[in-house]
Amino acid sequence: MSLIADTPKPPYYAVIFTSTRTEGDHGYVTTADRMVELASQQSGFLGIESAREEVGITVSYWSDLASIKKWKENVEHITAQKMGRKLWYGEFKLRISKVERDYGGDLKPKP
Repeated sequence: MSLIADTPKPPYYAVIFTSTRTEGDHGYVTTADRMVELASQQSGFLGIESAREEVGITVSYWSDLASIKKWKENVEHITAQKMGRKLWYGEFKLRISKVERDYGGDLKPKP
């Protein structure tokens, strides 16, 4: 499985979540895994990419703004958001953008 999401032909939307973490796990990894599992079951979800060093960046891809809104209102997701503000994040920022163009692909040689 690729670490890069296999998205459809644009347009579609990207939700870009950047954050710094506080010390300790406090259930973060388990909840983050659950959020990916839950988001992937939502209508309009297209994929996700994530990396963490000093700053974490998670980009989820969605077919439309209505799907993003519905995900934001998911009850389990709301609980995780509250935990993030209270316990897991030193700071965070969320951005939503429309993807107009994408290009690239698998650069490994084919056997």
